[in-house]
Amino acid sequence: MPSRPASHTCAAPTAPPDQSRPVASPIGLATASPIFCCTSQETSVSENEKRTRKPNGESTIYFGKDGRWHGRVTVGVKDDGTPDRRHVSRKTKAEIHKAVRELEKKRESGVMPKPGKPWTVKLWLAHWVENIAKPVISVNTYAGYEVAVRVHLTPGLGAHRLDKLEPEHIERFYARMKAQGSRAATVHQSHRTLRAALNEAVRRRHLAVNPARLAKAPKPDGDEEEVEPYSLEEVARLMDAAADRRHPVRWFLALAIGLRQGEALGLKWIDLDLDNGVLRVRRSRLRPKYAHGCEKPCGRKPGYCKQRKPIRPATKETKSRAGKRPIGLPPQLLPMLKLHREQQERSKENARQLWEEGGWVFTDDVGRPVNPRYDWDEWKRLLKAAKVRDGRLHDARHTAATVLLLLGIPDTAVDGIMGWEPGGAMRRRYQHMTAPVLKNIADKLGHALWPTVNLAPEEIAARVKEALDSAPGEAPDDGDDNGGGEPVGAN
Repeated sequence: MPSRPASHTCAAPTAPPDQSRPVASPIGLATASPIFCCTSQETSVSENEKRTRKPNGESTIYFGKDGRWHGRVTVGVKDDGTPDRRHVSRKTKAEIHKAVRELEKKRESGVMPKPGKPWTVKLWLAHWVENIAKPVISVNTYAGYEVAVRVHLTPGLGAHRLDKLEPEHIERFYARMKAQGSRAATVHQSHRTLRAALNEAVRRRHLAVNPARLAKAPKPDGDEEEVEPYSLEEVARLMDAAADRRHPVRWFLALAIGLRQGEALGLKWIDLDLDNGVLRVRRSRLRPKYAHGCEKPCGRKPGYCKQRKPIRPATKETKSRAGKRPIGLPPQLLPMLKLHREQQERSKENARQLWEEGGWVFTDDVGRPVNPRYDWDEWKRLLKAAKVRDGRLHDARHTAATVLLLLGIPDTAVDGIMGWEPGGAMRRRYQHMTAPVLKNIADKLGHALWPTVNLAPEEIAARVKEALDSAPGEAPDDGDDNGGGEPVGAN
């Protein structure tokens, strides 16, 4: 009978190990030594003890020449298709067993961090906003994300390791933003941006859970959510004053059917069926944005550079399926729109070769779409002319919605006109509106609004014609629209 190696502590004799084959433990332990018998104790490892190869995919434990225990676990596949083998090292056998089991548990639960250098919040946000989000979101949404990342999130949270970011870190960051004077709406924009970025990190297994979903953002201030629509008397004064302004129909559309600013300025004549009195919303005007076109720095902002180059398209498709909708036009608006088109044709003849034909309903003197900043300024001038309290341009939209509800128009019809999706439901409200229904709503709306105006529709049309003939030219589009006004894509 062969003698038992000195390190064995079991009573039964053990045959010498086959040096050409490893003796595997239940978790894939590979060794050429008898120290792993049924009741073995930790002992010193002989110099001739060597690590042996295990079948592909199995975890392996071995004692290294450095005097430490090592474990290797296959947790998946790398981007290049090779196995992703993770290595851990511990001082004792018990510790290496525990470490290997933890890796296997993470592998089975699908929360194994990806290989490579750990992400910081700064690096992940920069990668996410430019390479993941930008190609698939709208220009306006990207602009909001980019500002939140650059101005707020990176300076406030960027130094944290991504996988070490906790909800408490995020909540303290929000509190600092508020203490430094940021509005609640700004804090919420940062919160939404961070949540979206970390959702993607979870989806790609860089994080197990999204800490931004656990963190609580400050509630919006009450005065930020309150909206006070204009009364019918105020609407009457605005419409009366609008007849003397450039593009009167622009304001009639805002107050009567609640078009968003971007939707109104993005209208083209192909979107209007004046014979049947239907307007179709398909696109939205974007704020201009420019880059320098000069070879040497001119010292100006990009929008004021003489060789500036536009880097943002003029329009984008309407932001949702519900936003792409037909709207019945009140009969009083139809002659005004026809008159507006005739005046535009005269402006085109006067501009001659300077005219840039784009089919826009509302243009400057040479056919370009109206700049949203100029449009916002014109709204402020209209409020003063009508001697109506100051308000946001978007309040005209809320006013239109309020009037529709006061008229008792069904909720589904109001949703279709305004382009809303109550409860987040993705459906086209206008699919339930036949032509007779659209006409009925338009008639109700026209009779509710225009009788409150001191002038009859024919008289308004005459004044509109007179105003269009004598209207001053639109201010030139000077520079970036970086301040003043409101988001073009507001709800």
